[in-house]
Amino acid sequence: MSKNKKQYYIYEMHLPVLTILSFLLLFLAISPCLWLEIKITHTTLIWTCLWMIPWLILHELLHSFAYVIHGAKFKNITYGMCLEKSILYCLCKENISKTNILCSLLYPFLIIGVGTYILGILLGNVILILLSILNISGCVGDLVMFFFIMKLKNIEFSEFDNPIQFGIYTEENLENKKAFGLCFIEKKESLEKTNLKKINISVPSIWILAMLFLLFCFSLFQNRIY
Repeated sequence: MSKNKKQYYIYEMHLPVLTILSFLLLFLAISPCLWLEIKITHTTLIWTCLWMIPWLILHELLHSFAYVIHGAKFKNITYGMCLEKSILYCLCKENISKTNILCSLLYPFLIIGVGTYILGILLGNVILILLSILNISGCVGDLVMFFFIMKLKNIEFSEFDNPIQFGIYTEENLENKKAFGLCFIEKKESLEKTNLKKINISVPSIWILAMLFLLFCFSLFQNRIY
């Protein structure tokens, strides 16, 4: 390993690759449902859509819960929503250990992904199954980061004011380190971590949430008529 001055190696999500992987995970998660012949009704879809955003918010809260219980300070955690870019995020804007970030990346996948998926099948709860499938599919970025960081040694991890990028703080030269689903951007001596508020919701996200709520209300109204 080449020893150098510690620097931040900045990586960005390779969105086209992650989108393909997300659909593959979606297909794998749906397959057992097809085999079990689980019936999906109109009402089930309505309630799944209603709970989808809260479920995704829970995903981000689980990230932050893991950050804190494994040593990060809550004051350095921010939350955001950019639905126009299909992004909900939780950022831990301080350097944390490898163990901390690995645990944080896995919590949503295991707890409200795999765990609730199995529970949903055992209980025959279709809504819980569908929400778990959506979460598993949405965890693709977390899993790509998990397997990449697993291979690294003597590192610290930090997020900053860009929700689709993160920094690996290390003495090792990572410029030529292969990272499937991630793109190496640059290396820096410091990161800007002060621009985002505690909670950031984009204006388009507010409009999208409002439209989803109106569609939900309209669907319930239509369902009652018929």
